[in-house]
Amino acid sequence: MDLSSYKSNQKILVAVDCIIFGFDGTQLKALLIKRGFEPEKGKWSLMGGFVGKNENADEAAARVLAQLTGLDNIYMEQLYAFTDVDRDPAGRVISIAYFALINIEDYSEQLQHDHEAKWFPLSKIPPLIFDHKKMVAKARRLLRQKVADHPIGFELLPEKFTLPQLQSLYEAIYETPLDKRNFAKKILSLKVLNKLNEKEKESSRKGAFYYVFDSVKYDKLQQNGVRFI
Repeated sequence: MDLSSYKSNQKILVAVDCIIFGFDGTQLKALLIKRGFEPEKGKWSLMGGFVGKNENADEAAARVLAQLTGLDNIYMEQLYAFTDVDRDPAGRVISIAYFALINIEDYSEQLQHDHEAKWFPLSKIPPLIFDHKKMVAKARRLLRQKVADHPIGFELLPEKFTLPQLQSLYEAIYETPLDKRNFAKKILSLKVLNKLNEKEKESSRKGAFYYVFDSVKYDKLQQNGVRFI
């Protein structure tokens, strides 16, 4: 190929946008920020930024997530490339979207204040800039698909959790009530949870035992091709 073709073609900016999901115990939420510059300054937006000259898209997304959450080693997955020609009124920008899962309790109020960020229930997402609402909807659909086969939902919970808390999470993800007995029976039959000799007693007098997820047992389960949920 003639190298002159590189110079003659239009330069296109590449950005990353991050859909950050959290779970407050009853509702699945997305973390949004107030956009700090034009166009659409002051409106609700996903957290994002341009891919730097010396980084790939994954590294750019990890940088953006660390800036907003103060956390590293977050579960993050590339979602989709949004390439509509007129998606950004300021110029030709391709956005590679990522979705991430964090425990809301790990996110500090100070960072929330610094970035003018706020958690919104997915049922009450405000108007968003550009095509960000499409990104959130697509990320939610992928999350529903992924949690059926992979234990990524545990990223949204504290390290130790009760079965009612786990059931509430899946009910929030799928937006449907689940039968308590059948859910517990199915989950425990997979043998990927380790029961602790400790109870959560704030929700009821009797209390519910805490569990922790066992990734080693899950890896063996996956090798046998067993569906998670």
